[in-house]
Amino acid sequence: MELALREAKARLSELIAAARNGERVIITKHGRPAVELIRCDRRGGIDFDKLAASRRRLDIEDAPPDEVAAMESAFHDSSLSRQLLGLEPEK
Repeated sequence: MELALREAKARLSELIAAARNGERVIITKHGRPAVELIRCDRRGGIDFDKLAASRRRLDIEDAPPDEVAAMESAFHDSSLSRQLLGLEPEK
């Protein structure tokens, strides 16, 4: 679906519904495509099933508990975080 900006203003609710249903919605300005409305999928979080499948596929085993504890303490170290961000040279 392609509409001029003036028409899109009048039909915005309809266009949003169309985009949410996966339809391609392009809004033109002076006869040229200006923007495209797309569905906004929520992303985020960790898909633990995908993570486990990837670990199996790559043959990655869990680290021993003492190594995990060492990594966690290093991760929470503010100086390490500053190093990773490039704000402080490595020691």
